[in-house]
Amino acid sequence: QVRLVESGGGLVQAGGSLRLSCTTSGRTLSSYVMGWFRQAPGKEREFAAAISSSGSSTLYADSVKGRFTISRDNAKNTVYLQMNGLKPDDTAVYYCAVSGQYFLSRNPNVYAYWGQGTQVTVSS
Repeated sequence: QVRLVESGGGLVQAGGSLRLSCTTSGRTLSSYVMGWFRQAPGKEREFAAAISSSGSSTLYADSVKGRFTISRDNAKNTVYLQMNGLKPDDTAVYYCAVSGQYFLSRNPNVYAYWGQGTQVTVSS
């Protein structure tokens, strides 16, 4: 079992920045593709970003490309999502997830373990 814990969410004005963190205890994340997803009220969960196990490859949704950066520190067993230029449309609960596959994917169905989420609210 993998227990993921997200942190770093909060309330920020449009144009501001936040950095989300995702860590776990009991199992190393270094062998796994990791992803960040988000879910706004009344909407389906959507892909934001993914990163390969080594950190050498990344994938982004078009809606966040150029504004968000996913990274990881395997020594700290932590994955990050740096969010810059935040917009009110970025308001959502953000989840990190561990993939059950070895390739980057936007499909939430290939992600086997999920955190509880952290709320990000962007005011206009």
